[in-house]
Amino acid sequence: MIALNTLRFGSRELLPLIEGGKGISATNHRSSGAWAATGGIGTVSAVNADSYDENGLPIPQVYREKTRVGRHEELIAYAIEGAVEQVKRAFDIAADELRAGRGALNINILWEMGGAQRVLQGVLERTRGLVSGVTCGAGMPYRLAEIAASYGVNYYPIISSARAFRALWKRAYSKAAEWLGAVVYEDPWLAGGHNGLSNAEDPAQPQDPYPRVRELRATMRESGIPDDVPIVMAGGVWYLREWAHWIDNPELGAIAFQFGTRPLLTQESPIPDAWKAKLTQIEEGDVILHRFSPTGFYSSAVRNDFLKELEARSERQIAFSTEAAGDHQFVLDVGVARGRTYYVTRDDLLRARGWAGQGYTEALKTPDNTLVFVTPEKKAEIRRDQADCMGCLSHCQFSAWKDHGDHSTGRLADPRSFCIQKTLQDIAHGGDPERNLMFAGHSAHNFRTDPFYSNGFIPTVRQLVDRILTGD
Repeated sequence: MIALNTLRFGSRELLPLIEGGKGISATNHRSSGAWAATGGIGTVSAVNADSYDENGLPIPQVYREKTRVGRHEELIAYAIEGAVEQVKRAFDIAADELRAGRGALNINILWEMGGAQRVLQGVLERTRGLVSGVTCGAGMPYRLAEIAASYGVNYYPIISSARAFRALWKRAYSKAAEWLGAVVYEDPWLAGGHNGLSNAEDPAQPQDPYPRVRELRATMRESGIPDDVPIVMAGGVWYLREWAHWIDNPELGAIAFQFGTRPLLTQESPIPDAWKAKLTQIEEGDVILHRFSPTGFYSSAVRNDFLKELEARSERQIAFSTEAAGDHQFVLDVGVARGRTYYVTRDDLLRARGWAGQGYTEALKTPDNTLVFVTPEKKAEIRRDQADCMGCLSHCQFSAWKDHGDHSTGRLADPRSFCIQKTLQDIAHGGDPERNLMFAGHSAHNFRTDPFYSNGFIPTVRQLVDRILTGD
């Protein structure tokens, strides 16, 4: 057994084990309620969560408005209703433990989500007394502390460097210091989902998290934050025995651990059986960092057929000029709409002709003055998805939407990306895991080799937490 003492999170003494919140609908009331009932922190994803009909079935999020702005308003309404229902159901599952202070429920929200502040305020307004904290990352959520404090809940910023936390603290969080529940350090090389790699960091050169977390604690101390405010290690956490030297370590102060990937394979996990089966087949190296996300962030996902198609799409890419200049002396004669003239190099002209011969006959412009070549069917899908945009992000590279002002990023929509709302909704509700974005942490290959999962065993959340506490 690993000797884990309870830690104080806000006003509660809790097991320092936290369920990572995973949207869309990869974490819901069943998983988060069960996790809270073990004495840790269960995390309801408030990222376009499901609501249910009278038969208990998820209500499809159908968008009927004709404009993006109208669909964006529908999305915000869906998001608030779904998250409120998930919180209420999760609280019911763990009500006895929660009322006794033996567990807690957080909600997780992405700051880069479209209408994030409105969704957060709408959910907290209708879940008073049920939610203990808000976990928030993906961007620089300066208003997180202010909003959380106004509803009397703790805030848990997700950061990937001491520098990011220092900026947040100085600009905003120091004004609501008493509501800081914990700081979540999400390892940008190991965590699943969107990652906080900066331009100064090399995605191919992972850094040891220990000195980065030690630096974070030093920054917190400089800011007057006591050592009993936990740092939550997130990303790459599987066996606690591998982190034993972090526990009760005076350099690091109070340390908790967040599990995002392991709870996917539990009986309470809401993800479809096909997704669960795929998790047991992942091998080391199958989870990769990529930059196709319409958020512009790096993200970690399984390199399945979906990602391979995006890789191949970007490889079928050439630069162009609208006038003959330099090496761009050859008129592109494939994939171009009538009346348009693009100049390319001789080698790129030959490559483009080769792609056209393979069926990639349509050239789509990118914001970087390049052309990508796709099939007519893929072009139609890309254009349809861009037209159907419902504003799920604050800024979307794929559709050029932004959730404020004139609702345009001012840049050309990027056909090298994809509609993230569409694919995450699909995989969470029975879509093919090979043909959709499948987020996962870089330790997911352990499902295949960890003896705990031998012979197809899928634990309950309680069994998983008990196993984690053994060190395994």
